[in-house]
Amino acid sequence: MSATESRPTAETAEGPATPATSQATKETLEDYTLRYAPRSYRRWTPMVVATTALGGIAYMADFSIGAGIGLAHGTGNALVAIAVAAVVIFVTGFPLAYYGARYNIDLDLITRGSGFGYYGSVLTSVIFASFTFIFFALEGSIMAQGLRLGLGLPLWIGYLVSTLMVIPLVIYGMKALSKLQVWTTPVWLVLMVGPLVYLIATDPGTVDHFLSYAGTDGDGGVNTASVLLGAGVCLSLIAQIGEQIDYLRFMPPKTEANKARWWTAVVMAGPGWVVLGALKQAIGVFLAVYILASVGPSVAPEPIQQFKGAFDAMLPSWLVVPLAVVLVVISQIKINVTNAYSGSLAWTNSFTRLTGRYPGRMVFVLVNLGFALALMEADMFSFLNGILGFYSNCAIAWVVTVATDIGVNKYLLKLSPHAPEFRRGMLYAVNPVGVVSFAAASGLSIAMYFHAFGDTLQPYSPVAAAVLAFALTPLTAVATRGRYYLRRTDDGIPEPLLDADGNPSGTAYDCHVCHQAYERPDVTACATHGAVVCSLCLSTDRVGDHVLPVSGELLA
Repeated sequence: MSATESRPTAETAEGPATPATSQATKETLEDYTLRYAPRSYRRWTPMVVATTALGGIAYMADFSIGAGIGLAHGTGNALVAIAVAAVVIFVTGFPLAYYGARYNIDLDLITRGSGFGYYGSVLTSVIFASFTFIFFALEGSIMAQGLRLGLGLPLWIGYLVSTLMVIPLVIYGMKALSKLQVWTTPVWLVLMVGPLVYLIATDPGTVDHFLSYAGTDGDGGVNTASVLLGAGVCLSLIAQIGEQIDYLRFMPPKTEANKARWWTAVVMAGPGWVVLGALKQAIGVFLAVYILASVGPSVAPEPIQQFKGAFDAMLPSWLVVPLAVVLVVISQIKINVTNAYSGSLAWTNSFTRLTGRYPGRMVFVLVNLGFALALMEADMFSFLNGILGFYSNCAIAWVVTVATDIGVNKYLLKLSPHAPEFRRGMLYAVNPVGVVSFAAASGLSIAMYFHAFGDTLQPYSPVAAAVLAFALTPLTAVATRGRYYLRRTDDGIPEPLLDADGNPSGTAYDCHVCHQAYERPDVTACATHGAVVCSLCLSTDRVGDHVLPVSGELLA
């Protein structure tokens, strides 16, 4: 793909809206998939948005990840690895969360204008979609383990049940998800925290045993290689910020009256998710060490076994397994509706841009679930750390590239446009700043991960991904002088994109293709019809009839 706007040949979307266009419009307006989320829709308070976003991180995978690292490398190495990864995730997640909440767009739309270009960000959309089905499969596997223990279901049936049960819940978008997350979070917190508090209060010796555990591959000390190997697994979760932004994009405008609550919500539910995530990983190490002697190392990383062992110490025997199963099922539902929802957005976004067709989000809900089910049936849980260690190299390179473009190229070098841009025609098809930086960082780090540079450097692959992405992003921007960010600086509409407070303008314009009203950031002037066209109709314009030219006056 060249750096200029590509125009596939196909029938144009001129004139009255077609049935396909009408269906796409109707579905994307349910929760503004693929679009800027207008302020007329964003009626939730900052705290409701934050609670909903944090409800999506109720997954049990953290317990397994922490347990796997701790059992292999020991408690000391595991805790340092968890802390290192948490710091990296928080620092890189902050600028992304701010942009999503401030400008009300998801991570793919942010990525387009932050170094990758209109088509270049398709690559990262696929990486994010992969994140969602990998973690859906992981959570589904954990739920299937719970159903086997509690109900005696074979694992393959448990995999199927955990996949099918989320479909009715994910159909309805943000409105349904916000209710689900808010009402289930208190129950989940009590079931998760209660056993840990009880064990520590009644048997303080468990803490000493936990802290002194050396691991199967360790000697009780802390060493760099073990820390980095563990941190690499934890850093596979760096892409979780994309799912947090899928909620944060519904934040209300930031004003003088609400700025304290607004910032609290953004930090807490944006990069702050990793604080709770790191605590869960540490708890996973604690519980795995606690039950290790009774269940053995092969099943100690399973959350259902961890909580069964914890509940055993504090509850009547008849209540232990049912309560452990309830915890696992609630956790799986809370996270996997988010995985299915966010994954469907990523796949739909990529497909729509590449083909000019909008097939419907539910198509890609099923596609995402199909990939996840295949991974579960292949028993991905047994080689979990290998999958996550490999995947983290790609995720780190992507997130660090975008975060660096925002923090360095936009604010320090001022080579990247300050306000995010995502609309077709305004961006080049491919921006080498992000694409080259990402490709080089991920490619080299993956080679290191697979021992291409020897065993000594292998643990450093996540460090290489982060450092290379951080260094190459501004270097490439300077080398290209920032010329491939914006194809145009004028979208043909006189009114500014942002209001006096720096929030996206709420003025509505009618799209002449789908005949719906959209707020200012979601529209541009039409190249040939002297009217206004919305971002989705631009994406599905297969001829490029409505797309603004590189320069020059608009045609009447």
